[in-house]
Amino acid sequence: MSDKPKKMSGGKPTEIRRARKTPKEDEHNATRMMHHKVKTARGRKIGSKLWLERQLNDPYVKEAKIQGYRSRAAFKLKELNEKYSLIKKGALVVDLGAAPGGWVQIALELGAREVVGIDILPVDMVAGSQILEMDFMADDAPDAIKLLLGEAPDVVLSDLAANTTGHKNTDHLKTVALVEAAAEFALDVLKPGGHFVTKVFQGGTEKKLLDRLKANFEFVRHAKPKASRAGSPEIYLVAKGFKGKR
Repeated sequence: MSDKPKKMSGGKPTEIRRARKTPKEDEHNATRMMHHKVKTARGRKIGSKLWLERQLNDPYVKEAKIQGYRSRAAFKLKELNEKYSLIKKGALVVDLGAAPGGWVQIALELGAREVVGIDILPVDMVAGSQILEMDFMADDAPDAIKLLLGEAPDVVLSDLAANTTGHKNTDHLKTVALVEAAAEFALDVLKPGGHFVTKVFQGGTEKKLLDRLKANFEFVRHAKPKASRAGSPEIYLVAKGFKGKR
């Protein structure tokens, strides 16, 4: 008698087959499966679609929502402070380019007694802060900030960013102008021993400005927090220990 399996019409054997095992999903695939994609809506530009996808899948955006911070940028200041000990308890802090208020929140959380900020965009009130809604580059903006301060601040923070035009040289000049204006303000108002932090872009810190900061501060370094997106050219310039304007 033959040991071959019997066949039904159609020629497929009637023997019992082993059930296939579902392959174990690896960690990489699990992460990939969680990636959110945004459908292209009518009238939505591809740049907007990519920005939305990036926001939806950004762990810092998600964590900011969980912790109640107004922006992912809050984690940038947190990292910079952990590394350079910028904001001490009782510090008076200036925040240039304060919208939407993430850095204001962190400064107060770190123990600042008050934060005076400015932004051309409106910023919802944060207890312990005073925010001016005006352009920092306006002629009367520095005096308006000084009036609210009432005394020399311990820290000047600048997360100012110029609206890009798409023209590389123009955008570079606008960025440099903002950094220089923020630096001049810091040199004008900081108390001795104070600190200055400003956003710049890779290749965007002019040697003349860098040399000037080195002459006026004990410590000057470039830093890129992990919370800054890997593909972003933004970095931060940290200047500590103001020696007095020279």
